[in-house]
Amino acid sequence: MKAKHRMSRRAALGGFAALGAVAALGPSTSPGAEAAGNSSRKPVRLADARKAISERVFNSPLIDTHEHLIEEKQRLACANSSHVPCDDWAFLLSHYLNSDLLVAGMSQADMDLFLSSKCDPIDKWKLVAPYWPAVRNTGYAQAVRITVRELYGAEDLSAATVAKIQAGYEKVRRPGFYRRILQDLGRIESCQVNCLTGEPFKQSDMPALLMQDISIVGMFAGPSFRQYAPATGIDVKTLGDWHRVIDWWFERYAQYAVAVKSQNAYSRDIDYARVPAEKAEAAFQKVLQKDPVRPEERKLVEDHLFWYAVDKATAHHLPVKLHTGYYAGQNSMPLARLQHNPGSASELCLLSPDTQFVFMHICYPHYEAMLALAKQFANAHVDMCWSWIINPVAAKDYVKKHIVTAPANKLLPFGGDYIPVEPVLGHAAIARRGIAQALFELVDEGWLTLTDALDLVDMILHGNARRIFHLSQRTEALKNAPWFK
Repeated sequence: MKAKHRMSRRAALGGFAALGAVAALGPSTSPGAEAAGNSSRKPVRLADARKAISERVFNSPLIDTHEHLIEEKQRLACANSSHVPCDDWAFLLSHYLNSDLLVAGMSQADMDLFLSSKCDPIDKWKLVAPYWPAVRNTGYAQAVRITVRELYGAEDLSAATVAKIQAGYEKVRRPGFYRRILQDLGRIESCQVNCLTGEPFKQSDMPALLMQDISIVGMFAGPSFRQYAPATGIDVKTLGDWHRVIDWWFERYAQYAVAVKSQNAYSRDIDYARVPAEKAEAAFQKVLQKDPVRPEERKLVEDHLFWYAVDKATAHHLPVKLHTGYYAGQNSMPLARLQHNPGSASELCLLSPDTQFVFMHICYPHYEAMLALAKQFANAHVDMCWSWIINPVAAKDYVKKHIVTAPANKLLPFGGDYIPVEPVLGHAAIARRGIAQALFELVDEGWLTLTDALDLVDMILHGNARRIFHLSQRTEALKNAPWFK
């Protein structure tokens, strides 16, 4: 508990104050910065308003609505080499920051060596050093820099600190380190995990901390027969058989899941039309038999099965999470396609008004359109997962604009979106800092009173997620999950 409070106060009153823009204003006041709970709206010092907002934001529980974390036992055993390429400090840079380094000019051969076990951990700094000045201020790098400071006591990543960071990595990476990082230090109440290790739903050993989505992308994209069918025992020969496979996954896991998730926007726009089964059957047979399939035929199959899975999710009161906007990785994103995501999202909302859609990543860089979506549609929610490290300034801007544009109960403020657990801590600190800054700016500019700002904190940081994902109900169900008992 002591460590938790020390981290929160340090981040709130140290890191946040380092923003500096308003700290120099001293005793100045703002028309929006009235004393909390004072009906006379007596102006207060801006420094006091900043402190009050910062302390509330940094000390409030945070719900993390999107991660790709592997299980702690797998991480400790390095059991999944494709997701744990090395077991040293370089692993913290393996997700996202590796892309910035490659874009900055690092060769793929050097990156492969950096993320391998063939190179001594201390020597790895030499591979990164030429590119570090170019990337050290990106959101990806700042999350790692905050993490090494808070976890390992190293002020920054450098030749002088790499040995200390490696020693800290080894000391921290022990049984129980997920809870220590997420709950004790990060004040993260729970995470929602989209499993990347092959299972459509992961039977987690820590189900109340690492709550799980059902991955639906392979139910309609492909479809992924080998991933979904074997566990069911169903021999898929018709479209109806595949429907039964989808049904099996929902019947087995819907009561334990918090949502369903699809990242199909990496392959196409999210313009899914409602296609009846009879129009998709012939094309489905071609896919099943591995016959040549025209793009328009594949779209018929995908669109039909997308809605079959979404309708199942809706019947089970599971929100539908959809990737929008920016792509992970490098040198591959078709930027023109991204601009269509918000318009297609509005069509989905119209086609299924009973479905609660969660559109992820603020569709960066097209986040202005997502404000309109959240304002217009009762079933559209915007999740800021990943956005804080893509562009922390844009993410702060989104929070600020959302609050004065769309209902605040449509906003989900954070998801680390990481495979390694450690950088979630740094990412969460960036998110809290940005949320506090957005609220303070709205007070300073007179759009909110200080009371208004403080009243929004609990709703945004955890209240919305608890309600949208029915977390109390899911937590109770997980207590009786057969694999956990």
